[in-house]
Amino acid sequence: QVQLVESGGGLVQAGGSLRLSCAASGRTFSSYHKGWFRQAPGKEREFVAAISWSGGSTYYADSVKGRFTISRDNAKNTVYLQMNSLKPEDTAVYYCAAALLKNHVSDRPDYWGQGTQVTVSS
Repeated sequence: QVQLVESGGGLVQAGGSLRLSCAASGRTFSSYHKGWFRQAPGKEREFVAAISWSGGSTYYADSVKGRFTISRDNAKNTVYLQMNSLKPEDTAVYYCAAALLKNHVSDRPDYWGQGTQVTVSS
């Protein structure tokens, strides 16, 4: 079992930055590939970014590529999402996720956090 707790959400103006954190506990954190997803009101949950268990590979949705950076610190059992140049359309609840299999991390992870709200004002 893996427990995931997100933090760092909030209200920011367009063009600003936020850094989300996801602290993991339970089974070996470093064994899991990690991802971030988001869900805007009235829309389906969508993939944002993922990082391999070692941190050696990262993947991004086209909508955030060049603006968001995913990273992880296995010593701290934490994964991060640095979000720069935020746009109003980035407003959503952001969820952290974990998957044991790399090809599951972007569409069917094994564990989810409870989410953190990010609101970008224009």
